[in-house]
Amino acid sequence: MSDEANPFESLQEQIDDAAVHLDVDRGVIERLKRPERVLETNLTFERDDGSLETVRAYRAQFNGDRGPYKGGIRYHPGVTRDEVKALSGWMVYKCAVVDIPYGGGKGGIEIDPAEYSMAELERLTRSFATELRPMIGEDRDIPAPDVNTGQREMNWIKNTYETLENTTAPGVITGKAIDSGGSAGRVEATGRSTTLAAREAFDWLGRDVADATVAVQGYGNAGSVAAALLDDLGATIVAVSDSGGGIYDPEGFDPRAVKDHKSETGAVGGYEGTEPITNDELLTTDVDLLVPAALENAIDADLAVDVSADVVVEAANGPLTPGADDVLTERGVTVVPDVFANAGGVTVSYFEWVQNRQRFHWTEERVNKELERVITDAFDGLIEAYETHDLPNLRTAAYVVALDRVANAYDQSGNWP
Repeated sequence: MSDEANPFESLQEQIDDAAVHLDVDRGVIERLKRPERVLETNLTFERDDGSLETVRAYRAQFNGDRGPYKGGIRYHPGVTRDEVKALSGWMVYKCAVVDIPYGGGKGGIEIDPAEYSMAELERLTRSFATELRPMIGEDRDIPAPDVNTGQREMNWIKNTYETLENTTAPGVITGKAIDSGGSAGRVEATGRSTTLAAREAFDWLGRDVADATVAVQGYGNAGSVAAALLDDLGATIVAVSDSGGGIYDPEGFDPRAVKDHKSETGAVGGYEGTEPITNDELLTTDVDLLVPAALENAIDADLAVDVSADVVVEAANGPLTPGADDVLTERGVTVVPDVFANAGGVTVSYFEWVQNRQRFHWTEERVNKELERVITDAFDGLIEAYETHDLPNLRTAAYVVALDRVANAYDQSGNWP
């Protein structure tokens, strides 16, 4: 399915594509293509049977010119140094696109969490938090959930940091449970911004998302929330998939009922009234809107030739390889890029951090209203850059906007010996 493009090289190519449209010193661009630092550590923790196991973990701090490093921590067997570097870079430009005052970071542990008990995961998470302790802080680096992590892991990290530092610092991490200082609306934020991005894109194209047929690849948090919210807007969800395969019904189905089915059975497959399809078949299904919401490199140049959707909105990070981008641009497919479309997660993480610093909680209504304002304003800026610079696609427009903001912040800081 994928040409397994190196995600870090993909990021650097995307930056280069945008840089040719900006009057920014080449030395600054080269600086903005590489992380400032990367922690690579080996974590040794105790298994339930008393044995010791050592696993590898990473934390990349890509750029802090616009504020504290910000980005999630994922638990996945495919975590690599280059993947974490790329994801931390995407976070820099994601924060800049939606104009929130953060830099970019990312972390990960190279494990399959399904192979460990909750007690083992807690010991491992606390071990990682101990290693991260000198790097993170409310004004330094603020981790968050990512693939296979959530409120539980964030609560453990917060507690470990606060215990070791002998302090109370809820803003050291976001994506926490509400009772531990989390924000209303955080769980749905990535799927919500994906939905808002799709709505704005269809409106820009002179179409109504309510008339759209939709396929969603990846039915975790972002994918399932986006499917439900698109359904609320009147769109028809005709196909969804997870790692085990997908389901299809040209007449559409209830995405929330499919989520319940997955919660009960462990997979979307077998949902009543649908036919099974593979992930590749879903990605090439004839729909108006395709939402890739799984992992990187889901669509390569070969598969992009067969993509039938008119609009692709990226809920995942890096689901298209650069080659796929080129193919879809040539074919006139509108791609709404990840650094804008899935920025709801980091935006509401920012809201959570603000609430933690103020010790004042917002209502979910306020969170959602502020998120919609941020996403719609950012889309307007994206389109302005796209049209002003006569750019080839919206991804390049996003990087033009983001690179300009980060480069300006660096330039305004002056030189330090």
